Amino acid sequence: MGIIMRLYDKKIICILPLMAAIAIVSGCQPKSTGKEEQAASTAKVKETKEAGVPVIQAKVIPVKLPKSKVCLEDGCTEYDFQTVQTNQKWINDYFTNRIKKADPNAFANLADQPVEVPEGEPRSSQSAIYVRYLGQNYNLATFALQTYSYSVGAAHGMSHQEFVTFDLLNKKHITVAELIQPDVEKQLVDALFDANTNWLQEHNISREKLQLSDNFYYGANGIVFVYPIYELASYAEGMSELTLPYFEASKFIKPEYLPSVPKYKF
Repeated sequence: MGIIMRLYDKKIICILPLMAAIAIVSGCQPKSTGKEEQAASTAKVKETKEAGVPVIQAKVIPVKLPKSKVCLEDGCTEYDFQTVQTNQKWINDYFTNRIKKADPNAFANLADQPVEVPEGEPRSSQSAIYVRYLGQNYNLATFALQTYSYSVGAAHGMSHQEFVTFDLLNKKHITVAELIQPDVEKQLVDALFDANTNWLQEHNISREKLQLSDNFYYGANGIVFVYPIYELASYAEGMSELTLPYFEASKFIKPEYLPSVPKYKF
């Protein structure tokens, strides 16, 4: 398996492949041949299973809604929800519950009400949620939860992408609070600022202003902290990403959540 890439907001997102060691990753270009890579991947999958770590299998499925469009007094909303169906029920349930909490009206089977729309105005708001499986690194599996919303009359829609990483051995979502060691947040933010100084200064973000995002994923060269639109940059620039190289991250991240498997030889 090669590096998994997703294009989002004009950025290439690189997620480490199944059990790839950080030491051999230098970017988004696999160095081995296809046959060598396939053989290595097969061997790693076998060892993963033997260690009791499930190997994630996932497919995209539509979310069943009472109806795709709901009209209330303040207007109509069209819904487009998709999730993943994996071989782990607890992961499926996690995303089902997240989607239901995000927009409960879509699931309420409400009776439509008449809505008057001025001529020339859009007739409906939009609400979309997509869940995608990105990849697995031994006991760490990463998914993306993408949302888009547009309200009638707004200048533009708003999009967001949240990365959700699970600890497959303990069956839980890894939050940033659980990711980092106790009492190291300030030092981590300082290291993150130092690793991204040029970009941050270009955007007038001082060291004192920078805060730690609660949204992250494992990139090719480090742990990537993702910030919402407008928080660090303009709407046109999309979501901002700050990378903390793995050699620095290892000082602050709990060892069990560093994406490396030292016992494997490459």
